[in-house]
Amino acid sequence: MNSSDRMRHAPPKAGAMIEALRGLGYSTATALADIIDNSIAADGKNVDLEFFWDGQLSTVTILDDGMGMNAAELDLAMRLGEKNPLDVRNPSDLGRFGLGLKTASFSQCRRLTVASRKDGRTDCLRWDLDVLASSEDDGWYMLEGPAKGSEHRLQALNDKQHGTLVLWELNDRIVAPGFREQDFLDLIDKVERHLAMVFHRFLAGTQPSLLLSINGRPIVPWDPFLTANPATWSSPIAHFFTASGQVEAQGHVLPHKDRLNPGSHETAAGPDGWTAQQGFYVYRNERLLLAGSWLGLGRGRSWTKEEAHRLARIRLDIPNTADSDWKIDIRKSTARPPVALRKQLTRLAEDIRERARRVFAHRGKAVAVGVNKTIVEAWRAEHFNGGIRYKIEHTHPAIKSVLEDAGPLKAEIITMLRIIEETIPVQRIWLDTAEARETPRTGFAEVPTAEVRNVLLTLYRNMVLRKGMSAHRAREQLLTTEPFDNYPEIVHTLPDDPEELQQD
Repeated sequence: MNSSDRMRHAPPKAGAMIEALRGLGYSTATALADIIDNSIAADGKNVDLEFFWDGQLSTVTILDDGMGMNAAELDLAMRLGEKNPLDVRNPSDLGRFGLGLKTASFSQCRRLTVASRKDGRTDCLRWDLDVLASSEDDGWYMLEGPAKGSEHRLQALNDKQHGTLVLWELNDRIVAPGFREQDFLDLIDKVERHLAMVFHRFLAGTQPSLLLSINGRPIVPWDPFLTANPATWSSPIAHFFTASGQVEAQGHVLPHKDRLNPGSHETAAGPDGWTAQQGFYVYRNERLLLAGSWLGLGRGRSWTKEEAHRLARIRLDIPNTADSDWKIDIRKSTARPPVALRKQLTRLAEDIRERARRVFAHRGKAVAVGVNKTIVEAWRAEHFNGGIRYKIEHTHPAIKSVLEDAGPLKAEIITMLRIIEETIPVQRIWLDTAEARETPRTGFAEVPTAEVRNVLLTLYRNMVLRKGMSAHRAREQLLTTEPFDNYPEIVHTLPDDPEELQQD
């Protein structure tokens, strides 16, 4: 600033400023997660949420058993912008801007009351937006104590030696016109699912570091990566070193629906469903910031969420010194990787996406049977300037055998195969896959074993009796031939004795 510059004090009008802050875009679930962050920062081990339905007078309380605040500390905590986001913080701190408690609460309610107990004393302050709106000047006026008639809402704090209680009243952004009790109950379920995801690493294990409950019911953690399921594939942990600290990443490909029971499949879908939950999961100090996003990465254009990649989820842990580099916002709901990391993360994501696509397309079946063994597929994709064309693979044993024995019918059979290639109902398959959210049944899926064996036996007889192939060689070839590679247990039961094979 130049010494000759003239300065003018220009504080914002309190009522107008807070009304503007109400539009930051919090949902009820994300707002409550911000409040719980404060409880964790205060070393709270138990956080109890209570939703009380009373129409327009419905309330929400968040009670923790953290270290609590004295009068001076509570005063600072209730002020907006008291903490500078550029200040050095404790490595375990979950906050940054010093606004979360206030902005999260104002996004849902018009009256915020915070009572805290420490050293045998309870202090209480509140903000009331209606009081600020009716103020004749621009002052930022906090009120002392609870609103008249709300004293009983704070009684639960009296049973604790230390802790903090946050009370939301006049919840106009929750109980909007037409909002019914059933809507309130549905909201509780949505909040529970969100918190189970955001804090799942705190809630997990035999000795969790945090216990969360809603109306007395414990919240069960939701693991996005199904790490306890043996069918989940996980990559080695990768470490990336940046100017703002170390970033850790691990990719996961979740099991196909066919490898999960119905209950597990529904649970694993997550709060927003399988397709929406794919992508990166960004954590800071084990707290989930962003769930299911491709972070604007991609080759040429940003990747979008597609059914084929629904099983791909990648854990990404960043330090709390990297908020600026990752463009973490006040709501902790957006993140963008720094330029220096984009190429490395893109390579990792490409690998995980491709693996997930193969698992999805093959309905969870293995796509190779061993080292240097390639599956002979019945179809191949042919890429050309105009796009992609699908061709029947004439080297497939079943097709090759027919063509070799076709004699004068060979030309007609090739013509028939060409017609099949040119009339594949690609659009119908694509629409059915998108609408059903799963790949169509192929590879003898859900076909009786006896029927599969009959088809397999026909091809096996031809290979051994007509082509003169040894039984061992024929079985080896079938184990690498689509779709029989999915049925090794049947292949291994095929007889060795040619006479027995003729009678089978």
